[in-house]
Amino acid sequence: MPTLNIQTNVPLDGVVTSDILKDASKAVAQILSKPESYVLISLRGGIPMSFGGTEEPAAYGELISIGGVGPDTNKRLSAAISDILKTKLSVPSNRFYIKFFDVKRSDMGWNGSTF
Repeated sequence: MPTLNIQTNVPLDGVVTSDILKDASKAVAQILSKPESYVLISLRGGIPMSFGGTEEPAAYGELISIGGVGPDTNKRLSAAISDILKTKLSVPSNRFYIKFFDVKRSDMGWNGSTF
């Protein structure tokens, strides 16, 4: 059930978003050692956003998972996602924040129930 939500001020017109979604999905599944069939990635572009007082390319992400997150894993996830954003959207690594959430099974719904 890992879920990665990314918002960026970069317009997505002309961007092959499926490549970003595929790369992020694979990275999240691999790093968290979770089945990719449970990974959800969302990407919203063209969001008004200021980082450091400028509107240059920037992004914010949130990764939610039932377990698997922690200091070492979070560093690896941050690096992988940052690399995808830099390569695919030209968002510099120093203009991207990501917050990690480790949630209880009872706090995530799926298939009409909870995990």
